[in-house]
Amino acid sequence: MNLAVLGSGGREHAICYKLKQSSKIKKLFCIPGNAGTQKIAKNIKADISNFDKLYQVIKKNKIELVIVGPEQPLVDGIVDYLNKKKVRVFGPDKYASQLEGSKAFMKNLCRKHNIPTANFGIFDNFDDASEFIKKNGAPIVVKADGLAAGKGVSICTSVEEALKNTKEILDGKFKSSKRVVLEEFIEGEEISYFAIVDKNSYHFFGSAQDHKRVGENDTGPNTGGMGAYSPSALLTKELENKIKQKIIQPTLKAMKDLGHPYRGFLYAGLMINKDEPYLIEYNIRMGDPECQVIMMRLKTDLLEIIDSIINNKLNNIKIKWSKKNSITIVLCAKGYPLNYLKNSEIKNLSKIKLDDSNQIFHAGTYSKNNKIYSNGGRVLNITSCSESLVKARNNSLSNINKINWKDGFFRKDIGWKAIKNS
Repeated sequence: MNLAVLGSGGREHAICYKLKQSSKIKKLFCIPGNAGTQKIAKNIKADISNFDKLYQVIKKNKIELVIVGPEQPLVDGIVDYLNKKKVRVFGPDKYASQLEGSKAFMKNLCRKHNIPTANFGIFDNFDDASEFIKKNGAPIVVKADGLAAGKGVSICTSVEEALKNTKEILDGKFKSSKRVVLEEFIEGEEISYFAIVDKNSYHFFGSAQDHKRVGENDTGPNTGGMGAYSPSALLTKELENKIKQKIIQPTLKAMKDLGHPYRGFLYAGLMINKDEPYLIEYNIRMGDPECQVIMMRLKTDLLEIIDSIINNKLNNIKIKWSKKNSITIVLCAKGYPLNYLKNSEIKNLSKIKLDDSNQIFHAGTYSKNNKIYSNGGRVLNITSCSESLVKARNNSLSNINKINWKDGFFRKDIGWKAIKNS
């Protein structure tokens, strides 16, 4: 079968890496892809936000199945569009994609179905929002309602900061939304919990912990993710049962009752407080960089899993995992998450031996004249697997040192809490 993955980041490279191991794929395409995906798939330069042009590419290359990597095309309705064109596609429809596309939609769903989440208010005018902030005080979480490329959430430590961020959102800082969600701050530990879902059932699809802050010891501004490890050290059988019963199952039932059964990857961003899970956010796709560590641990053929979901036969599949720990450290361009360097050559990648235990997943890269250059803030994901988390991290750090990219920086402490408590 001819298959295409949409997207250009580390997540899409990791998905291509796993799909490439399937004997059932005749040709693998990545649209538009990056310098890493071009080594294992055929990159096609096309704008994935232009559905009509994308459909022409799909027809021309006889692509039979499309896997959507990023959230924006899902929120914009790519699944509904391709379904009408009779193209098999993996991901939730436009309505179900509101779970990520609108924080207000997700929070209201939680309220209606008693899904544990932080107390909140939704506002489209500053006076009402201001009253809520002053009444609740700080710390308080300010969120843009719509998609904001990972930059729409801020944990504000003062009322003044919360008022400033709220005004910016309501004044249109993010194109996607002029509505703000204000949320109580919950203390605790974060966990990323993944499920893979068809119309009738779901399976656990790995756990991870992401590190959002740019600086060591989780300091500095939020980013798209500086690194992750899997499995999460926090996930016990007891906690997982609570997550399934209190969060995942009520959500899937609610979407089914609304006439839009969820189908695809579902990623619950959770805060664990006193052994109780609270839903912070839903993502309607794999996380990035969590996808990278999860794909390294997945033993079952990914195409078989996806095929079973499209045919609503997920119950027939048993998903197997490696018992090893996996870690990814993101090598970023200097200046990220603000103004970062671009078009810097990255040498020495050939010095890294790539195998089942060590991979480099490209994100913000392109190739020109057989050389690799950076063109993003998060550039490479240096990923390793080992029996212990500390050994996996040491392997990733060793590989980063071999690359020795002078225009990059990274966090040396990914997984620090889990390693400290082990």
